[in-house]
Amino acid sequence: MIGMDITIHMTVLPHEDPDASVAFYRDTLGFEVRSDVGQGTMRWITVGPAGQPGTSILLAPPAADPGVTDAERRTIAEMMAKGTYGWILLATPDLDETFEKVQSGDAEVVQEPTEQPYGVRDCAFRDPAGNLIRIQELR
Repeated sequence: MIGMDITIHMTVLPHEDPDASVAFYRDTLGFEVRSDVGQGTMRWITVGPAGQPGTSILLAPPAADPGVTDAERRTIAEMMAKGTYGWILLATPDLDETFEKVQSGDAEVVQEPTEQPYGVRDCAFRDPAGNLIRIQELR
């Protein structure tokens, strides 16, 4: 087996309201806004945790891909409305403190901090587009 030097650079989550998404990721989660290009609802916004410049989330308008059909756009919109289209798993050394800060930012709480039967302690929120944000406690 040949070892490879690969890192996780960026993942993509959809957004419908770029201003609400920026407010959530910047003001509620404390992420840096690294770029914001486009206009109106057709904006591509890159955010990431301070001190981790090599790891980012690209918040992208789901309707922007010219290869997506109208039927697929409707399906994506339905899945986003249900909160089943996009999700990400974040981690923190202090889950209780993080939960309190995110909850105080009026984020939609999906699950309070819970010890899971599979050996992790985590909580969950939804961002303004309905994406599930799970936050796991580092041990």
